[in-house]
Amino acid sequence: MALLDITVVPLGTGAGSLSPWIAGLEALLEGSGLSFRLHDMGTTVEGSADELFAVARRLHEYSFTQGAPRVYTIMKIDDRRDRKVSIGDKVASVKNAMKDLPG
Repeated sequence: MALLDITVVPLGTGAGSLSPWIAGLEALLEGSGLSFRLHDMGTTVEGSADELFAVARRLHEYSFTQGAPRVYTIMKIDDRRDRKVSIGDKVASVKNAMKDLPG
């Protein structure tokens, strides 16, 4: 499994808030069958690399279907194949390492 961190920003919409746009993206993810988690600066999605590239394209195209004249998408993919990873594993690993810090 791989993890995708994605932020999709519709530009030129005249909207002050992106919450309605983001809600539409999250609804699209709900229908994808993939595990995902919204966070303050984007969304993390879990799946195979093929699934993640496909869903990233659907997320990017969504804002155009909603009338945005321009869409800015930022994505990072961590495709680890030596062991299974899931959403939250990295955070848990860091928190566990913090227990071993002095002080």
